[in-house]
Amino acid sequence: MWPAFASRQSILGNHKPYCTPEERQSSSDPALLTTPKPRYLEQLESYLRKELQSLDLTEKNSQEQKLQPYREVFEFFIDTFKTYKPLLSAIKNEYEVTLAHQKKTIRALEPLKAMVTTVSEECTQQILALQEKENDEINMLKQEKQRLLKVIDNMKEENNSLQTQVGRLQGSVAEEYTRYLNEHDAYKLLLAKLNHMHSEELERSRHQAQVKAVKGEDVVKLTLALKMAQQDLTKAQVKLNKMTADYGDVVPRRDFESLEKKYSDLLQEMETLQKDYEQLHQEYETLLEIHREAAEQRDNSCAELQRAEHNRTPRPNWEKCSEVIPGGADRWGCLAEGKTSDQLVDVLLEEIGTGMLKERNVFPGWGKGDEVPVYLRHEGEVKNKRLTKKDVVSILKDVWKEKIALEEQTGERSGLPEFFLSYLQRRYGEAAAMEWSYNLYENMRLCRSSHVLSSFCDVLTGKVTEEQYHSQNQLVSYLQQELAACDSSSSGTLTHEEFSTVVRGAFPLKREESIQELLQASRCQLDSTEDLIDYTALFKEDEEGNAEPFITKLRSQYVREKQEYLRQLKDKLGDLVEVKADDLKIAFWAIDPGIDDRTLDSYLGLVYGLQQEQPEQEAVPVEAALERLLAGDVRRVGPSPREGSTTGFEGE
Repeated sequence: MWPAFASRQSILGNHKPYCTPEERQSSSDPALLTTPKPRYLEQLESYLRKELQSLDLTEKNSQEQKLQPYREVFEFFIDTFKTYKPLLSAIKNEYEVTLAHQKKTIRALEPLKAMVTTVSEECTQQILALQEKENDEINMLKQEKQRLLKVIDNMKEENNSLQTQVGRLQGSVAEEYTRYLNEHDAYKLLLAKLNHMHSEELERSRHQAQVKAVKGEDVVKLTLALKMAQQDLTKAQVKLNKMTADYGDVVPRRDFESLEKKYSDLLQEMETLQKDYEQLHQEYETLLEIHREAAEQRDNSCAELQRAEHNRTPRPNWEKCSEVIPGGADRWGCLAEGKTSDQLVDVLLEEIGTGMLKERNVFPGWGKGDEVPVYLRHEGEVKNKRLTKKDVVSILKDVWKEKIALEEQTGERSGLPEFFLSYLQRRYGEAAAMEWSYNLYENMRLCRSSHVLSSFCDVLTGKVTEEQYHSQNQLVSYLQQELAACDSSSSGTLTHEEFSTVVRGAFPLKREESIQELLQASRCQLDSTEDLIDYTALFKEDEEGNAEPFITKLRSQYVREKQEYLRQLKDKLGDLVEVKADDLKIAFWAIDPGIDDRTLDSYLGLVYGLQQEQPEQEAVPVEAALERLLAGDVRRVGPSPREGSTTGFEGE
């Protein structure tokens, strides 16, 4: 609408750009500040108000009807101002085209909206049906739970009743046993008393016979009595001899039970000592075997040491490199810290290579032959963009990120060389893709100290499989999750003892020296005032992709343990020149009894290929098989058969 103050005053800020300062100063005359509202503008506003008032805005397409008066007013405006008609017409046409495109899009989305509504209703019905079904199942399970609880209560009551009866019966048995012992003792006393009474009766009879004989009784009667007494004496003697023969070796029951209990205790103690002796003997044999192997290893190490001392060359003075490396002694000290001579050679070669790379202006093309990788098929020269390591690391991380996201979306694994080329074409265009490819490849080839660059180059060139790269990342991610799960306070720190426990639990098959190496590498994040480790800082990387010493040590252990695993496999294969699948299976089972069939099939697929219908019929040279296994994700699954679960290699 026309401003309410237009009849009184007009802002002169929108003056002509070509007016002179004098004209601008003179235009501030108060007499010129009053501008009446244009007549044609009032007519257009009046026409627009009438048209809008005549519309019925309650209809469905009221917005399109409301737009029509504005379109007519705009056409009147265009027809009136001939000078601006081309520009205004172009503006109007663009708006019309855009509106038509939006209407077309809306019409195309209306069926989808209806379909979404239908699908939403169907899903809602399915959810309600599932909820009803789950409610029924929950009610049934609750009823079953109540019934089982009643059964458990009944069984508990029955068990208590039975225990009460057992206690009562045990008391009764004890009373009966005591009564039996008392009766047995009483029986013995009664027999002794009867024997004593019998002896007294015989003595009394003998005494009476003597008295009667003294009194002059009949001699015949006395002789008969003597004969009968002698017969009774003979019977008693025979009975006494029989009793002595039958019960001469019998001991009292109490003594027998005491001796039997003592014998049972001694027998149990002897069996325990026998088991301890067998275990000690087995441990002794194991220690003897370990000692023999250690002695052999010591002799071999001594021989290798002597050969190394004989063949070694003087250790180079690496401090001289600080004189030619950019940055001087400080930068060389940071680069050389904690590195071996072989690693220092790599660092030196990388510095030399990157310096030469910056001096080059172009890269020669490799040609378009089939032997050239797809991402390097180009003829002619390619411009050197002189990328920094930070730029290369950022691009390669983005390539991995998009590739992983695409594979999760499609569910199919694609080759890295083809995806790498398509990524560059999609991001930088067809013309500049090859230029970026050559620049990235040359930086990856020379910068081997960065894990991001070296691992990407190894996978890109086929030196290692992509599974090995993902396996190392999963290993690091798994340890990070375990440490976070142990951190109940979410403070990002753990004590040294907690950290050691988590590392040992996460890698139960690592050797003790490997665990100590990891703990030593984590010492750099140990708080000086408290025994706390900032475990979150162990997983950080700088802008150039360089990881902390802890992660570097974990990755180097992965490679070292795989090499040790394959060395054991080679020793088990012995003097074989070629190996078949059956022989390779037997060798794997011998060095890793805990390996499962699925893992074993994946290892055989690395050696013989997944497309072989009968891989067991094909023989592959042992060296070629070991090279293929070294390029893949191969590691120990279970403990070593000799070392056990406490000294094996890392597991899942």
